Amino acid sequence: MAGNTSVAAQQQPRRQFNLVRCVATCLLALIVLVGLAVLIAWLVICPKKLVYTLENGSVQNFNLTNNHLNATFDFVLRAFNRNRRISVYYDYIESTVTYEDQTLAFNTVDPFFQPHRNVSRIKPKLVALNLAMSPSTSKDLMIEKTSKEIQVDVHFKARIRLK
Repeated sequence: MAGNTSVAAQQQPRRQFNLVRCVATCLLALIVLVGLAVLIAWLVICPKKLVYTLENGSVQNFNLTNNHLNATFDFVLRAFNRNRRISVYYDYIESTVTYEDQTLAFNTVDPFFQPHRNVSRIKPKLVALNLAMSPSTSKDLMIEKTSKEIQVDVHFKARIRLK
């Protein structure tokens, strides 16, 4: 009888080991299948980068007096969705014009939808209204204005969803 209890005690750890091995194998198989499904979906959709180009820019109603700026900045941003199966929802686009690390104008663009294989032209109108500037920045901007060209930085920040 003493021999029977030792055999039963040895079989108990083997059953637990087999159960753990079975669960681990099933979990590994599930991870591999999910990874394979993601890879196949990625290859079928074949996403491409969105292409953005700043096509045109101009400044109207430029007036800089007593270190206060009044101006209207007009830009045309070309957004090209090259994808065959992916459309883009633009939840918002923030556009900012800066000069020597000072923000001159800021505006947001209304949400819109861009279908696949489409070119959209976004025309944000940025207005600087009685913007106080530092004397050195104001002086530099006036010097550039005399050459009929002003070099500014234009930044766009967007939240998009792909569908």
